[in-house]
Amino acid sequence: MTPEDCFLLDLEMDSPSLILANLSVNQTLNHLVPRDDWLYPGYLYAIPTLYGLIIFLGLLGNVTLIKIFCTVKSMRNIPNLFISSLALGDLLLLVTCAPVDASRYLADEWLFGRVGCKLIPFIQLTSVGVSVFTLTALSADRYKAIVRPMDIQASNALAKICLKAALIWVLSMLLAIPEAMFSDLHQFYEKGTNKTFISCAPYPQSGLHPKIHSTTSFLIFYVIPLSIISVYYYFIARNLMRSAYNIPAEGNVHVRRQIESRKRLAKTVLVFVGLFAFCWLPNHIIYLYRSYHYSEVDTSVLHFITSICARILAFANSCVNPFALYLLSKSFRKQFNNQLCCCRTRLLRRAQSTGRSTTRMTSLKSTNQSMASFSLINGKQICNEGCV
Repeated sequence: MTPEDCFLLDLEMDSPSLILANLSVNQTLNHLVPRDDWLYPGYLYAIPTLYGLIIFLGLLGNVTLIKIFCTVKSMRNIPNLFISSLALGDLLLLVTCAPVDASRYLADEWLFGRVGCKLIPFIQLTSVGVSVFTLTALSADRYKAIVRPMDIQASNALAKICLKAALIWVLSMLLAIPEAMFSDLHQFYEKGTNKTFISCAPYPQSGLHPKIHSTTSFLIFYVIPLSIISVYYYFIARNLMRSAYNIPAEGNVHVRRQIESRKRLAKTVLVFVGLFAFCWLPNHIIYLYRSYHYSEVDTSVLHFITSICARILAFANSCVNPFALYLLSKSFRKQFNNQLCCCRTRLLRRAQSTGRSTTRMTSLKSTNQSMASFSLINGKQICNEGCV
């Protein structure tokens, strides 16, 4: 998640001015829900628990997805390579951003120092860029496969796709460099509680910078990629409709199967794009709203709840893709079930081996005890006979 995820508070620095900063969520809770309020424990523990559930499901799905594409040769193709890169970006987001974001509900100040203030926003924005640019590349790949299949070159195709995936990561990192440059620790003063605290702010304290930052992020990481994807899918849909009309009812079965396969894969990519657009739109809207109402403070409970929902929805996008692929792809569903069965088998074998070793140890102990007692009895008998 980018540093767009922040809360408005009536704060001051050295001069009286309102700022938009990446503040501790716990401080926002203190501002909206007093500690002695019965709602406070629910806010404090329920939301981090939800974060933990998202992290668990995301790790389970994305790690399994990457493992399948790395170990199963039949699954190593061009679309799946892009999907693996997408899963890797989602893992990066879940491992770095989600724990940091959850910690803000439990801590009063920024816990990760100046290095963390610069490094974490950089990693987060990189992962977001990898997600949206990989989806764009997937859409372009489907466009070539369906609309212009003759342009696809069989030689070194996989190596070229690996190079494209690597370039997407490099581009995302380059676009995230300003995030690391501008993010820094600042000391803030809250008039409501008359307290000062240190927090990580995503940009300098100027009136124009938030608008530039929010608009640029919205265009580069949302509007422009989704517009390009929409153009690709317009031509894909038009080509598929023409193909369906041109093939006679008694047409080639192989051609029909090929068209159906292309339709399914294009549908899968479109579902990924739709999930991304749905999950990230609220986050961008709230950030734009805050940036363009820079001189106003919205401390309403509705704004607070909407902000939390937008943050959680953005994180949820990083864990839903593997499960969407599970529902849409028979081959992936089969491999995913095989991985789960293998895990179950390994656990059962470990449990059985542990049980056997425990049984052996118990039997050995009982045997040793019986041997010892037998030796003692014989020893007593020998002693008695010698005495007589």
